[in-house]
Amino acid sequence: MALPVRRRRSPDLTRWDPVTDVDRLRSQIETLFDRAADLPDPLADVFVPLADVEETDDAYVIEIELPGVDQKDIDVSVSGRRLLVTGERKERERVGLLRRRTRRVGEFRFEIVLPDDLDPDDVDAHLDQGVLTMRVGKEAAERRRRIEVK
Repeated sequence: MALPVRRRRSPDLTRWDPVTDVDRLRSQIETLFDRAADLPDPLADVFVPLADVEETDDAYVIEIELPGVDQKDIDVSVSGRRLLVTGERKERERVGLLRRRTRRVGEFRFEIVLPDDLDPDDVDAHLDQGVLTMRVGKEAAERRRRIEVK
């Protein structure tokens, strides 16, 4: 009985080159980032400051961190349940060499919608040591009343 003859396939002369694949991938990633860099960023110069919001029986107390911001550069508005604080932290003139800056400069915007309607006539705001503290009263109809159980 004759055995079948196995023929060898010719060796593949092209070999996988990982360096070429990595270069191609790097080029594709650079192209992707270059295209993304061309897109406009609508909030590039606007930042949201850190804040705390506390509710009392008749008002909301909001504390916003705004170091380096002058009170004339802050605008506060109340409409319905919405509180909006906008303004600008201006870059100060530097004399020496600035090595590192981690604080944001430019326009800021803090907006919050609260659970109860706000009284626009009962707003108190003051800036002290870089913290804007606001007390915004609730509408009379929205105020919670504590009922004593007898």
